[in-house]
Amino acid sequence: GVYKSTDGGKTWRNVGLHDTHHIGKIQIHPQNPDIVYVAALGHAFGPNDERGVFRTLDGGKSWQRVLFVSNRAGAIDIALDATNPRILYASIWQVHRHFWELVSGGEDSGLWRSTDGGETWMEITRNRGLPQTGILGKIGVTASPAKAGRVWAIVEAEGDMSGVYRSDDGGDRWELLTTNRDLMARPWYYMHIFADPQDSETVYVTNLKMWKSTDGGKNYNEITTLHGDNHDLWIDPNDPQRMIEGHDGGANVSFNGGDTWSTVYNQMTGQFYHIDVDNRLPYHVYGTQQDNSSIGVPSASEKGAITWGDCYPAGTGESGYIAVHPEDPDIVFVGAVGSSPGGGGALQRYDNRTKQIRLVTVWPETYSGWGPKDLKYRFPWTFPILFSPHDTGVIYSTGNVVFKTTDEGHSWQPISPDLTRNDESKLGPSGGPLTLDTSGAEHYCTISCLIESPHEQGVLWAGSDDGLVHISKDGGASWQNVTPADLPEWSFVTVIEQSMHDAATVYIAATRYKLDDYRPFLFKTTDYGQSWQRIDAAFPQDQITRMLREDPTQAGLLYVGTERGIFVSLDDGGHWQPMPGNLPVVPVYDFKVKGDELAIATHGRAFWIVDDLTPLRQAAAAGQGELRFDALALFPPKRTLRRWMHWNVAGSRGPNNRNYALSFGLLISYREEKGENNEQIRKMLDCGENPPQGVIVHYTLPADVLSNVNGDVRLTFLDGEGKEIKSFRPKPQPNGKDKPSDDELFLPTKPGLNRFVWDMRYPEPEKLPEDPTTGKATMGVPARPGVYEVRLTVGEESMSESFEIFVDPDAGATEADLKAQFDLAQTLVAKIDETHKAVKRIRRVKAQVEMWKEQLTHIDADEQKRSAVEERAKQLI
Repeated sequence: GVYKSTDGGKTWRNVGLHDTHHIGKIQIHPQNPDIVYVAALGHAFGPNDERGVFRTLDGGKSWQRVLFVSNRAGAIDIALDATNPRILYASIWQVHRHFWELVSGGEDSGLWRSTDGGETWMEITRNRGLPQTGILGKIGVTASPAKAGRVWAIVEAEGDMSGVYRSDDGGDRWELLTTNRDLMARPWYYMHIFADPQDSETVYVTNLKMWKSTDGGKNYNEITTLHGDNHDLWIDPNDPQRMIEGHDGGANVSFNGGDTWSTVYNQMTGQFYHIDVDNRLPYHVYGTQQDNSSIGVPSASEKGAITWGDCYPAGTGESGYIAVHPEDPDIVFVGAVGSSPGGGGALQRYDNRTKQIRLVTVWPETYSGWGPKDLKYRFPWTFPILFSPHDTGVIYSTGNVVFKTTDEGHSWQPISPDLTRNDESKLGPSGGPLTLDTSGAEHYCTISCLIESPHEQGVLWAGSDDGLVHISKDGGASWQNVTPADLPEWSFVTVIEQSMHDAATVYIAATRYKLDDYRPFLFKTTDYGQSWQRIDAAFPQDQITRMLREDPTQAGLLYVGTERGIFVSLDDGGHWQPMPGNLPVVPVYDFKVKGDELAIATHGRAFWIVDDLTPLRQAAAAGQGELRFDALALFPPKRTLRRWMHWNVAGSRGPNNRNYALSFGLLISYREEKGENNEQIRKMLDCGENPPQGVIVHYTLPADVLSNVNGDVRLTFLDGEGKEIKSFRPKPQPNGKDKPSDDELFLPTKPGLNRFVWDMRYPEPEKLPEDPTTGKATMGVPARPGVYEVRLTVGEESMSESFEIFVDPDAGATEADLKAQFDLAQTLVAKIDETHKAVKRIRRVKAQVEMWKEQLTHIDADEQKRSAVEERAKQLI
């Protein structure tokens, strides 16, 4: 649908057109922002009626469909004549896409014009100069704000009639200016054209590259951009030198008409397909991303933030799975369809020590221009790659059969027959009827997911993108079809998940969204696939189910990735709810549980990590069907690594608390704020966030309990001998007298779930106010590795949990070293505390002496009185 913001993008609300699904362009009336036109393509995967051009006259409160051609064609572009906003041009595109095909073009594609603000429309598809015969495909259209009546259209047509057309009389007559194929590569993916707002001779076309014409659209020169696959362009109507250009790498800003551009490394827009994690400390997250390299990213950095310099390209994979060697994180196998030579299901072995890529493609047969039925093997756009959990020398991959290698890809052996439906009607070349598009994205009847049971060597499960599930219990020598009877034909099996708690229990997720069916499909078997149970009855019925994982620690705790985020079930699929937290609304393609954390691969908002799964695990263990935080509870903190980032330089603070330095050698942009409980909040603007530096404690406080204890809540940390280290209380209510300290950290006490992060430090020494020279000398001593206790006290009720703090075993410090360090630091802190308290006493005495001296000036010359005052001053000193 359509969303609207009235506060500059800080917040958004839906204003309708829910069933349009895919929207090509929005045009806002230049004089009246309540008048808005929407070019709605509608459903890309099936026919529907909510498509065409829509108009609102009241800022989105109500909508009228003002142009409709058919239920199989929708509006993809709309242009408004800035010299006369009542004149509009709209392009209609007949298109549909299924798992196995993309069809661009048909008899309903065309070009339309309105001269009365959208009230009525006239088709101008066959006006003089435009193609007079044959079907049309995708059309982009733009009107020049600098010259009334000038319109450009970039048209996909039959034969040699595809090209850029221009009209100088409002669309009555047209001229074909160029048939340059560089402007029209892969028409369904591009076909965007933009008029310069001030120069009537300048027009831009975005395609694989970006192009500019200064002679009215006849000839074009390339404008270099930071990335290929250019899709959108905004030009400042008041200053055409200012541009924002969007491509598959993100967005860039130019202030000189495209001569130079800003960076893409300041926006979290990575589109990840699949994810893996290694066993380093801190662990690294790996993923394959659309139109960018595969990448390895640390989950934390000693510098305090995760920058591009901390990451590295783990090969040049794009669309496939990624698998890190379980015993050697420098070796990564990457699916590289779309970004590697050699054809077929391109597969790479990357060695981070040597920075070398070796192609280990199973069957390097080129498919450009061919349909899958013409190939020996069919490889999907994202084909599985996995190490055997029993033998790291064994790697599996899939096409339409399962392959196995025991020599890291030097050779491969098929170990299955074709495990798909192998329907020849769905194996033709994709694209058409005008332009073929054999990128491999529509290769169908392939194996889309594969696992080997971690419980039993040689037990393999395979799922296909055309709706079949098979099992082998003998390492691939024989296979049995165990497809759920309730799984419709042509469903895409997206994942098979083996339960870590039972060898016979397996989950699958599937989707049919490219058949215009958005229902969830989630299944469970407890008998190796002999029978299946649906576990999606309580799942939202309009969600695309892309990924499913069971928690390896807590049986029955399930996570499902959808097109809009993650859902969780605490009771093995009986109930479902959105995962709480701050994950944006975004497609979630993959995730993996790593210890107590969940590493997430989103398709559009990069990597995210859930820092602590403990509350969800505890809720599931307690037998909750629905996630509730309405009982007083303290959750056991996870085992916490004691890590300290490099020297914090506390960078400069400009407007809006903006900073440009965090530690020596690290220049980044971030905002530093204080939360409502004086907690430090750093909002990174061009880098990734570090995990919280401390022990994360979750606890729940029911509203009725809070009202009864009148703020009497404490969180206390104790050492292994039960001695109190530090205690925290809620922020006192302002009473006009006592002002809370700006430095004291307070305890969150809102009704429901709360989170507190203890920085693992003992109490700091006495501070000297307004003395910047003391610096970090007033910090408390870090806690030693060991077992600690946290105690939550609410009124008269207390509860405790233990937790462990540990250090990197490769840090080079022994237990004796750490104890000696701790003892010395505590001694120093005690001396600092003693010294600072003495300084404060001296300052108080000095103030009193000054007061007595002041009084002396008011005493007469009586020697006896003066002597008494001076004697009192000596006593004070």
